[in-house]
Amino acid sequence: MNVYRGVHELIGHTPIVEITRFSLPEGVRLFAKLEFYNPGGSVKDRLGRELIEDALEKGLVTEGGTIIEPTAGNTGIGLALAALQHDLHVIVCVPEKFSIEKQELMKALGATVVHTPTEQGMTGAIAKAKELVNEIPNSYSPSQFANEANPRAYFKTLGPELWDALNGEINIFVAGAGTGGTFMGTASYLKEKNIDIKTVIVEPEGSILNGGKAGSHETEGIGLEFIPPFLKTSYFDEIHTISDRNAFLRVKELAQKEGLLVGSSSGAAFHASLLEAEKAAPGTNIVTIFPDSSERYLSKDIYKGWE
Repeated sequence: MNVYRGVHELIGHTPIVEITRFSLPEGVRLFAKLEFYNPGGSVKDRLGRELIEDALEKGLVTEGGTIIEPTAGNTGIGLALAALQHDLHVIVCVPEKFSIEKQELMKALGATVVHTPTEQGMTGAIAKAKELVNEIPNSYSPSQFANEANPRAYFKTLGPELWDALNGEINIFVAGAGTGGTFMGTASYLKEKNIDIKTVIVEPEGSILNGGKAGSHETEGIGLEFIPPFLKTSYFDEIHTISDRNAFLRVKELAQKEGLLVGSSSGAAFHASLLEAEKAAPGTNIVTIFPDSSERYLSKDIYKGWE
């Protein structure tokens, strides 16, 4: 048995499971990367580590300083987890509507949570983070929505893990977009290995990728009010816009059929994966990402309603 010298060494190399209890077209296989096996419980542990290591390496903040970041929660948890290794304090700017479980986890890891008005969305949280950086000495905002270290975190880790686990036998990659970093970094790695891999991006209704207007949605962790500079639309082989209803119904089905307890962004990605499976040829392998678990959304009644 391996012995690790800290939870930071546990980030990555999460399991992949094949979905076997849903009806798929003959010869089509569907796999999901279970990112809630990371120590902080989400795919954003990879990002938190990369953002902090990048900032320290470039001298943008020094040990004893403060990291300030707008987040829906999972990036804040990842940052707080990584900050413990470097004597850094973390302040997170969080729209009030986001899950109380994620906010409590950030606090448990030593982060300070600053609320911003729900109606201002992530734009309001970003503005508040900029304001605090100007006020607090030796502070730095990694700006996950504009930082190339965001997609790089996944290009370096998640992409290679998927490729190696499936021996390169990937035909379609499906992932949701919150900042777009997970999708962009992983898709660019996979396209570099095989340009013919179809890369599919997923958003909720109320996101702008498919030309819609920014608006409210219950699916948490994905959805864009603007397109970050590192998110290249040339990698969008297809965009699926998934309703809250379909995302949440898939969450319930995954629990009841596969025993997988996932968050609503996973439900959206899974629904999009099933849409891809419906039109896929025999011999197609589809892989998607389940970013986090349902446990951090129980206060939002993730398993109730939407019948």
